[in-house]
Amino acid sequence: MGRPGATLWAEFAALFIGAPLAIALLLPPRLMFLALFGFTLAGLGLLWWTGNFDWRNLIRGWGRVHWAASALFGLAVAAVGLAIMRWGNPGFLPHLSPERLRFLALLWCLYPLLSALPQELIFRALFFHRYGRLFPTPGRAALANAALFSLAHLMYWSWVVAALTFAGGWIFARTYLRRGFPAAWVLHAIAGNVLFTVGMGRYFWSGNVVAPF
Repeated sequence: MGRPGATLWAEFAALFIGAPLAIALLLPPRLMFLALFGFTLAGLGLLWWTGNFDWRNLIRGWGRVHWAASALFGLAVAAVGLAIMRWGNPGFLPHLSPERLRFLALLWCLYPLLSALPQELIFRALFFHRYGRLFPTPGRAALANAALFSLAHLMYWSWVVAALTFAGGWIFARTYLRRGFPAAWVLHAIAGNVLFTVGMGRYFWSGNVVAPF
């Protein structure tokens, strides 16, 4: 591969491997969302710099969202999440007090915008538009995308998070390639909100992070 390819590979490795490793190994957990914000701004700048990206694709394509399949996906995520919680805590049931229901209502409104959206911009829109050509086929690009999406969650130091984000990343990547940005965003938002609803927020909350060193 010529120098432009090598340069792009180096940039790719720094962004999708180096940055997550630095965040996991060096950054205090309380600064993780600030890092996500900075990561998103850098990614948007790269997306603009790449050129030829139709920004309208971020807001059009809602007609390609398969709402029934999305709902079934949410039920599957709930079943998996609840099974994991009950595996670690026999007899576990989600706590649904009025205070928690208010929290969940706020979460369902904010998570899609503050977490799922920036992650989809970086890991789907930027990844496939700027770096998709580094991979020989869309299928291999989707697998690499899933692995890197899982790596980006290394900061939680949990094999459960690693497994879930790999599976989710693969589904989101395939959905992005087949149905566009809104469809992938919807699935990501549903997955995150459902996991928090069934009690798995403890795995994805920076306050619970315990680094193994």
